[in-house]
Amino acid sequence: MNTADIARLRLYNQQIVSTRLKKPEEVAAWLGGMQGQDYAGCKWSFGLRLPDATDADIEQAIACRTIIRTWPMRGTLHFVAAADVRWMLDLLAPRNIAGSARRHKQLELDESTFSRCRDIFIKALHGGRQLTRDDLYKLLEDAGISMNSQRGYHILWRSALDGIICFSAQRGRQQTFALLDECAPEAVKLPRGEALAELAKRYFNSRGPATLQDYMWWSGLAAADARAGLEMIKPQLEQKTVGGQVYWLPKDVSVPRYPSDIAHAFPGFDEYLLGYKDRSAALDSAHAAKVCPGGNGMFASTIAVNGRIIGIWKRTLKKKSVVITPAPFASMRQADKELFAGAAGRYANFLGLPVGDA
Repeated sequence: MNTADIARLRLYNQQIVSTRLKKPEEVAAWLGGMQGQDYAGCKWSFGLRLPDATDADIEQAIACRTIIRTWPMRGTLHFVAAADVRWMLDLLAPRNIAGSARRHKQLELDESTFSRCRDIFIKALHGGRQLTRDDLYKLLEDAGISMNSQRGYHILWRSALDGIICFSAQRGRQQTFALLDECAPEAVKLPRGEALAELAKRYFNSRGPATLQDYMWWSGLAAADARAGLEMIKPQLEQKTVGGQVYWLPKDVSVPRYPSDIAHAFPGFDEYLLGYKDRSAALDSAHAAKVCPGGNGMFASTIAVNGRIIGIWKRTLKKKSVVITPAPFASMRQADKELFAGAAGRYANFLGLPVGDA
C-alpha cells in the first residue's frame, strides 16, 4: 500500500465513490459524524455521498430530525444520526466541558448559572417549539443573565453538551434550537465501554486507512480512551505500515481501481480532509496554507483528482445559476479541467441550478 492507495481507499470507505448508502442518516451513522460548521457545505458533503440527493433532500432530513446538528466530537459542530446523539454526547461531552472550565470561569459562568439556563430553555422550548439564537438570548437577558463577552454562545454550547438542546430546522436564514429529547426521543444509550468500541469502529471503518493519532484528533478522546476503543476492535481491522506509520482499515477491502480518472468538488469542511490529523495523503503540505489561510480554521472548498487535492474553488450564487470558479495550485491539464467541470456540474445539480458563466 502506498500514499495513492490510501487516498483511493479513503474515497471508497468514506462512501464518496461506489456508495452503498441511500439516506442522509445512513451517511451520518456510517461516518460517526459529519463536520458541520459550514451549514451549506455540510449539506453538499451529504450530497457527495448520495449521488441522487438534492439540497432539498438534506434539508428535509434535518427538518424530520433523522440527522441532528450539535457539538459532539472535540466540542465542534457536527451532524450525527439521531439514533446516535445520546451515546456520543455521553461519551464525549464530559471531556469537552472539563476543557472549557477555565474559559467559563473567566466568563463568570458557574454550574448554578448553567442550571438556570437549562430550566429556561426547557420551559421555553417544551411542546415542539423552536426558537432562534436571538430568541434564546432575549429569554436569558430578560431573566437577568448577561449575554456579554460570548456568554450566550457558551451557554448554548454547554446546554447542548448537557443534552438539553440541539439545532433544529432553518427559519429563513436563521437556525433554530429545540429540545433534544423531543428531536431524538429514540436515541440509543450505550455503556461507556461499548461506546468507546462503537465510535472507534465507525471511525476506522469509514475513514481507514487511518492512524491512532488521526482518531485521537478527530474524536477528541483522551489517548487512553482512544487506544482502548481501538484495542477492542482490532480483530475486525487490518494493519498496514506506510512510511513508518501504522494505519488501520477494515478487513477484506482491496484498493479500488477505477476505469478512468475521477474528480471531486469538495466543500471546505468535508471529512475527506478534516477527518484526519495527518492530511498529507490528500494534500501536499506546500499547499496547506492555500486551503486554510493562516491556519485560521476556515477551510476553502477543494478540487481533487483521484483523491489528491490540486486546487480550491468557490461558488457564487446568482438568481438562476451558480458560478463555480476554480483556482488550481498549478496549471491544470485539459483532462483535469474537463473532470472538474463534471464535478462542478454535479454540485450544481445538487442545488437544482445550472452552472453559470463567471
